[in-house]
Amino acid sequence: MGEIVEFPSNGHGASGYLAVPDGGSGPGLIVIQEWWGLVPHIKDLCDRFAAEGFVALAPDLYHGETTTEPDEAGKLMMALNLERAAQDLSGAVSYLEEHDAVTGDHLGITGFCMGGGLTLVAACLRPDAFGAVVPWYGLIPWPEAQPDWSKLSAPVLGHYAGADGFFTPDAARELESTLKGLGKDVEFHIYDGVDHAFFNDTRPEVYDAEASALAWDRTLTFLRAKLT
Repeated sequence: MGEIVEFPSNGHGASGYLAVPDGGSGPGLIVIQEWWGLVPHIKDLCDRFAAEGFVALAPDLYHGETTTEPDEAGKLMMALNLERAAQDLSGAVSYLEEHDAVTGDHLGITGFCMGGGLTLVAACLRPDAFGAVVPWYGLIPWPEAQPDWSKLSAPVLGHYAGADGFFTPDAARELESTLKGLGKDVEFHIYDGVDHAFFNDTRPEVYDAEASALAWDRTLTFLRAKLT
């Protein structure tokens, strides 16, 4: 369904996977990769969002690198040039905003694991662009990348795993409380008894079908309410 596209990123080139609905148009949605890179699972998610009516773009923040090894994924994540990643995300936003297939005044943004954290960062860096923000089991693993939460303007729906030892439910609740204290429109769901990456159906050791179905339904309802 989708294809690799290229777009400018602050004088550099960037690329991503774009999926457009069969109907030819819909709200724009940025989809941010897990720490594995732009792997088939993320492309499949873009296709799934497109099947639900969204124009979904997943920028390749690792510029061609992917891995299936956790140690290597951790190294790629921690070595990510955050300034370049922010430029790539901003380039992806501009690409979608100008795309003929995209409808509506604002984009949505969602991301998984590392991408969940970057979803929150991007929402603070480009508050003008987004009308809905959906992080999945991701907080912000880079101490130097803590965003200016006061800039956040879009409503946020977060999905977090009750058995997550990486981005713990306590940390998620703490962030939710902080954001609500700033007057932000935020709702975080904690899915009890499931692991980090419970939505990744290519990883049977952590995938949970019931929690995934509920989170997916909540996500689509939220995105449609805020973007259409």
